[in-house]
Amino acid sequence: MLNFSAMALPGFLIRRVTLAFSTIPDFTDWLVAAMLALVYTSIALSVGFWSGFLKVDVQTSRRTIVGVLIGCLLSPGITEELLFRVLMLPHPFENASGLMLWFWGCASLAVFVVYHPLNALTFYPVGRSTFMNPVFLLLAAILGVACSIAYLQSGSIWPAVAVHWLAVTGWLLLLGGYRRLYG
Repeated sequence: MLNFSAMALPGFLIRRVTLAFSTIPDFTDWLVAAMLALVYTSIALSVGFWSGFLKVDVQTSRRTIVGVLIGCLLSPGITEELLFRVLMLPHPFENASGLMLWFWGCASLAVFVVYHPLNALTFYPVGRSTFMNPVFLLLAAILGVACSIAYLQSGSIWPAVAVHWLAVTGWLLLLGGYRRLYG
């Protein structure tokens, strides 16, 4: 268990961020991320279509597609993974106990899910009906679990970013998300 003072916290978090960005995922890390993406996709499609939250709605504008592909890499991809996984979850170098992994995993998941409706109430009111939708929040929670597993397994931000990016871009460009958020 790590023991540090509040004065050491900034350096500790900088080390976490540095390790998360500089750790190069190996083949197994990418294989796990691909499996997590497939499992998430099968759950999200089943729940989403069953509930009526998802519908096939393919975006065809080149400008929209490029904007979503690039924009979603930065946010929510890198930004949310940095905030909710890298800064909150113990990095494998910390050798945290199983109890600590569960505690921080549950805490980061709760903050990740609550962040979406809070974001809709403050900075992104146009997304209010979507970000407060129980199906969206359930799918966000499942995505958060998948991204947490990808990060904890690899120690790298990149597999988690890939899973998150794929889920969000797929939703926005193919499954009605863009129309829900932007009309």
